[in-house]
Amino acid sequence: MKILLLSLSLLLSACLEQSAQVASTSGDWYPVSKVIDGDTFWIQDGSEKGKKVRLIGIDAPETRRTKKKEVGYYGKEAKEYVKTRLSGQKVRLEYDVDQIDHYGRLLAYVYLEDGTFLNEELLRLGYAVVMTVPPNVKFADQFIEIQREAREAKRGLWGE
Repeated sequence: MKILLLSLSLLLSACLEQSAQVASTSGDWYPVSKVIDGDTFWIQDGSEKGKKVRLIGIDAPETRRTKKKEVGYYGKEAKEYVKTRLSGQKVRLEYDVDQIDHYGRLLAYVYLEDGTFLNEELLRLGYAVVMTVPPNVKFADQFIEIQREAREAKRGLWGE
């Protein structure tokens, strides 16, 4: 029984250590190659195609109609703002618990070279709303407060 408990303890410890590594910040800076919409873009990571990145904790309005979604109010403005912020820039990615979603996109908190926390900035300016998907909830409370402030100030999509 002691051996079983020790084995389980070691296994749990290894899993927690691996999880902590995934949740850590990548110190690498990646050039942005294309903006898809207000919460999704591509980076050049050295691979042939690059990687698609989805911002964690937020949801920007849709910019195009699909089978499931309509074009959202303020979607085009959100995309244009992100394009302006990311054009010719490099970004640093920080991961939470899950690093990849079921579409194969990297899930990240994104920082610009000037120190801007992009996920937070989009909420603060009203280009996105909070979308919390467990287990990636590191900034959930902070994001909710920032959204509340943007809504009260009638910024972006909260405007009249």
